[in-house]
Amino acid sequence: MSIKTVLVEDSKTIRDALIPTLAELGDMEVMATAESADEAIDALQAPGSEWQLAVVDLFLKKGSGLDVLRACGRHHRGRVVVVLSNYATDRIRAECAALGADAVFDKSTQLDAFFDFCSARFPHAH
Repeated sequence: MSIKTVLVEDSKTIRDALIPTLAELGDMEVMATAESADEAIDALQAPGSEWQLAVVDLFLKKGSGLDVLRACGRHHRGRVVVVLSNYATDRIRAECAALGADAVFDKSTQLDAFFDFCSARFPHAH
């Protein structure tokens, strides 16, 4: 059973590389993508949305991943929100956690840890 995923990433190049990787390594079905904070918030708060996992970058075309976390961070009962960014500093990790992110990973160095985390959170998908 695939993990229904919303991918919040403004770079088309990264989205195009990440979507098949998420499907292959994480059994994740990207059901929506967003390039801006507003698009992400709309996708995550849409009535009837069945997402289970949100993968959020911090730097977006308009707004930031922090805006996305502020909008839905603590209101995602039963769902997982992960920040995947090139800027996963200790300060950013603490800020994201305070806003409700379940985990923060550096997308250039911690993809294996990201997939391990998702496997542990969604054991039925593997």
